[in-house]
Amino acid sequence: MMKVQKTWMVSGIAALLASALTVLAAYYWLPPKVVKVESANSMPVKGVLFTQNENGEFVPIDFTTTAEKVMDAVVHIKSSMLVTNRSLQPFFDNDLFREFFGPEFRIERFDDGKPQLQMGSGSGVIISENGYIVTNYHVIRDAQEIEVTLHDNRTFKASVVGTDPSTDLAVLKIDAKGLKTIPFGNSDVVKVGEWVLAVGNPFNLNSTVTAGIVSAKARNIRILRDQYAVESFIQTDAAINPGNSGGALVNLNGELIGINTAIASPTGAYAGYGFAVPSNIVEKVVEDILKYGSVQRGYLGVLIRDVDGNLAEEKGLKTTTGVYVDSLVEKSAAQAAGIKKGDVIVAVDGKSVNNSAELQEMIARHRPGDKVNIKVLRGDKEKEIPVVLKNREGEARIAKVEGNPEVIARLGAELVDLSKEEANKFKVKGGVKVKKLYAGKLRTAGVKEGFVITHLDKEEVHSVKELNEKLAKKEGGVMLEGFYEDMPRAKFYYAFGL
Repeated sequence: MMKVQKTWMVSGIAALLASALTVLAAYYWLPPKVVKVESANSMPVKGVLFTQNENGEFVPIDFTTTAEKVMDAVVHIKSSMLVTNRSLQPFFDNDLFREFFGPEFRIERFDDGKPQLQMGSGSGVIISENGYIVTNYHVIRDAQEIEVTLHDNRTFKASVVGTDPSTDLAVLKIDAKGLKTIPFGNSDVVKVGEWVLAVGNPFNLNSTVTAGIVSAKARNIRILRDQYAVESFIQTDAAINPGNSGGALVNLNGELIGINTAIASPTGAYAGYGFAVPSNIVEKVVEDILKYGSVQRGYLGVLIRDVDGNLAEEKGLKTTTGVYVDSLVEKSAAQAAGIKKGDVIVAVDGKSVNNSAELQEMIARHRPGDKVNIKVLRGDKEKEIPVVLKNREGEARIAKVEGNPEVIARLGAELVDLSKEEANKFKVKGGVKVKKLYAGKLRTAGVKEGFVITHLDKEEVHSVKELNEKLAKKEGGVMLEGFYEDMPRAKFYYAFGL
């Protein structure tokens, strides 16, 4: 046993000596590999992305400066509304419903017919230091009450100054001064590939900023349900989610180039495609509401479709771009000017038109009575046709809403004078009809659309102007008297405080 152990130990020592000699020989004849270890300096990395300034110089892209400029001017909007199962049904049938509202909006099915309070969430952009805010119409649609929270967490009740369902825009007012604003930029000069920031309150995450580029322009995604919808969206890949609706899309100068409105997604959450109303449309809508009380939009009065290769072959057209005139509306501006069925509209005021969305956007910037030059391709000849635009009623004039916008905003309604024909029908001298209701005094008091105001505190009222003048002199509580169009013989009374 002892002899075996000694033999094993001697063999092991010999093996170790042999290994050591091998290593020494390898080190002597083969030079060792050098491994260099470097330490990175602790300086922060900045300016990884570059862009060209107006002088053609390459400068680093810095989103922080732009974000600081705009965050104070983007607000969080919460709207509360009373709904029934019947009023919710159209939303259930709309696959895009979830894309519009934030996570606070809760849907409950019920069968007792009693109104239920629901909450919606969105964003808005301050456009004047004295409290005017632009947002999406769908954010405040049917709202009983609207609450606006600023970036500094101050909270205000908001009133609706005016809306435009055709572009999904609305103007709100809060009682505040000295607010930070975002200036309007020129959406016409925005280029595909340009860097942009989206600012809003997705999923109730206040003051969220995301970055991306402009992916496309003049997109019509057929999301607006209004009969006269104008869709010419800026498409961006900046992340937009539920709650971003009504928020700002800005360029790197901190200028407003769009109002974030919708997303295209199979899940209802961000999937790479967001859409914003161009700022040039937004600015015109806001100006009309503040100046005239409602949007003044000119119409050509044509039914159109995009020209492509298939349509060009079918109709024997000499172009594969432009807008084909399928038919004309009777007594429309286009018909009066001499535009014909089969014409291809290729330019407006010297600017080329490639598709229907571009044509809609160009015309939507004009008011009734404005003159535009339409270039059409008729057969193989181009023809320049001057057109005087008309409103929906076929008139080439501005239809200004009488009264003080501030007073009308507090009431929360679109009011119109009762026509002479209606006054004769209902056997009254005149009156004021509630055409549309928003969040405000009338809706809170229980007034419904279609109500005709005939008296204010027992004094006769014959027009919107007269109602406005009387309200401006009132303090404390007031009482309205009137009737509904479908119940002209029944008198209704509504009281509320100013």
